[in-house]
Order: sequence, then C-alpha cells, then structure tokens
Amino acid sequence: MAQGVVKTYDPVTGAGVIVRDDDKSEVYLRPGSLKGSIFRNLRQGQRLVFDIVDEEGHLFATALRMGQEGY
Repeated sequence: MAQGVVKTYDPVTGAGVIVRDDDKSEVYLRPGSLKGSIFRNLRQGQRLVFDIVDEEGHLFATALRMGQEGY
C-alpha cells in the first residue's frame, strides 16, 4: 500500500500520474483505472491511497482509495 498526491489526470482519457509520498517517484494511472472504484474523476492535489503493480519496469496505481490509511 502506498500514498500519494494526484499530479495530473485527464478525465477524457482516464490517464494520469500520482506522486508517491515516500520517495517522490511517479506512478501512472491507466485509462479506465477508475472503473469499479468510488471515484468518477480526480483533481490535481487530491490525496490517495493505492496499491502498486510493477509491469516491465513501469509502476501503475491500482485499487485507489481516499484518505491517509495508516499514515
């Protein structure tokens, strides 16, 4: 589980970038990554808790949640 802040989000494509709190690295949001979550849109600066999947050296956020779980 990781925590971070939305850097960018494009509501048309559903793609975006989250900056992790722990090491300031960037984690990507894939188009359609909000499907099945409570979110319909994200805004810059919004705080999220999420899981990370590493696929061929690219980090992607999954299981997006609100807040500051455990931090």
